Amino acid sequence: MADKKKHLPMMGVGPIYGAVIIAVTVIAVITGKSTTFQTGRVTFLKIPLLIIGILLIILGVYLWAGALFRSKIDSHIEENRLATTGVYALVRNPIYSAFMFFCTGALFIAGNIFFLPLFFFYWIFMTVLMKYTEEKWLKNLYGMEYEEYCRRVNRCIPWLQRSGR
Repeated sequence: MADKKKHLPMMGVGPIYGAVIIAVTVIAVITGKSTTFQTGRVTFLKIPLLIIGILLIILGVYLWAGALFRSKIDSHIEENRLATTGVYALVRNPIYSAFMFFCTGALFIAGNIFFLPLFFFYWIFMTVLMKYTEEKWLKNLYGMEYEEYCRRVNRCIPWLQRSGR
């Protein structure tokens, strides 16, 4: 059982993750407009990329709002309870995932295919960051309850079941 006074920090490593991927996205969008990356602009796919981008941003807003307002993650942290319902039943890190979807959506809207693979960087960065920080903290705090939760719910992408660890 977790010590009642010991719990996760309110912010975790989120500001680091958010700042890095937002900076990378802004740089990609700005440089994607330069003549150096002109061949990556695909005007014939402008509408489909715009629609996909908007849908990704909507998914990000849903995850972010669900974590903060419906699941009230801050109260879970303060009360030292593991959040496993609401959006946390769909993805273990909905706030981080929300930023990943916001930034990926912005890349799709920008319409330069050279930068669309940044999604994989965002995903790998989140995976490594979570695996070596917050997931260790949560496992130490909640033990088997957290391990069972990890078997049921994917780390980064909602609704996709992960294979075994």
